[in-house]
Amino acid sequence: MQTPILKDFPDELETDRLIIRSPMPGDGEEKRRAVSESLPSLGPWLHWARREPGPEQAEEEVRRARVAFVERTDLQMLLFHRQSGELVGGSGLHRIEWEIPKFEIGYWCRGRFEGRGYITEAVRGIAGFAAAYLDARRLEIRCDARNLRSARVAESAGFELEARLRDAGLTPDGSIGEILIYSRFPRSP
Repeated sequence: MQTPILKDFPDELETDRLIIRSPMPGDGEEKRRAVSESLPSLGPWLHWARREPGPEQAEEEVRRARVAFVERTDLQMLLFHRQSGELVGGSGLHRIEWEIPKFEIGYWCRGRFEGRGYITEAVRGIAGFAAAYLDARRLEIRCDARNLRSARVAESAGFELEARLRDAGLTPDGSIGEILIYSRFPRSP
């Protein structure tokens, strides 16, 4: 197996309405604004979205995400509207197991863009990217069983419910909840 850091693939892809790319230095302030605007809808589901990040923290996070992308240890991506250039949200390929290769797709949406299909479009694009450039055999989406919007994204993007894990996840409010695992197999033997 090739060492992951030597794998060459694009830092960016495009869908009908989105430019999806690796975070870059300078993206911190726009990401901070997007997360801050969206805390009410993100906070119940995402541990990292419980409080507003400061400017330096946000910039540090995008720079660390860029380093992880180059190292191929985590492939965080930001979603920009193709026409306006506004940050729509974030996604990416996480919990990578290059030996398989297997990836988990995570996502979040800026509040004012919710309900317009941007995240489903991004997930489809990233799944295609993973199949075409990374030889993905298995893709997963995991979400809290109560997060119906996230589950709908997974289903709309062609993922099938594979498992419901009881008492498997600590929620941001500190309770223990059920996790749904959706999967897709772009390249099976």
